[in-house]
Amino acid sequence: MMSQSTILDRLAAIDTNTVSDALDFLRLPGATFGLRPLWDCPKIVGRASTVQLGPKTDAAPTVHLISPVIAEIDSNDRVLVIAGGVDGISCWGDILANAAQMKGIRGSVIDGMSRDIDGSASIDYPVYGRGVTMISARNRVIQLSSGQAIQVAGVTVHENDYVIADNCGTVFVPAAHIEEVLDLAERIARRQDGMVQAVRSGRSVEEVMHDKEFEAIKVGAAQ
Repeated sequence: MMSQSTILDRLAAIDTNTVSDALDFLRLPGATFGLRPLWDCPKIVGRASTVQLGPKTDAAPTVHLISPVIAEIDSNDRVLVIAGGVDGISCWGDILANAAQMKGIRGSVIDGMSRDIDGSASIDYPVYGRGVTMISARNRVIQLSSGQAIQVAGVTVHENDYVIADNCGTVFVPAAHIEEVLDLAERIARRQDGMVQAVRSGRSVEEVMHDKEFEAIKVGAAQ
């Protein structure tokens, strides 16, 4: 059994495109569309701490969303994965970003929107999501649960699943499948590097990118 640090190091060495391809070959869900960096932030790789949000339906004061989850985190491998955002309303901001950074959290992936994005950028805290707004969540959106399975951009994400996010978007890997996904993704990366070199050496791109070349990756995966 690989250590968590080894798993995260291996995942960090590849990109979302390659992980998405590995999931495709294995017929596993995980790749999303529309969750992209909200500033020019670095890649994030870690394990999901899930948060479910929803509309506030009464006027009673309540603890601010996501703050209880941040307070409970005690390891440096976590990525906050937040579902239930509402278009046009923020569910992240610079105060939460500062609190998360102080707890060693690696970044946030929001199926929703963020405000104060310059504040997150100023402390190099990565935020991925659907967009940016200035409208506050206060008295509009609340935290409903944490640590439970959530739906993020059409993908079911469980607590402790793996997260990789870069300039192409965000991918989730089910924890139960991480080793086979990593093994296949690394094989895909090596083969695609070889395909790039073949094109650059003058080989026909039609030949290099023919379906049979990708079928060969499948054959390798079965061996």
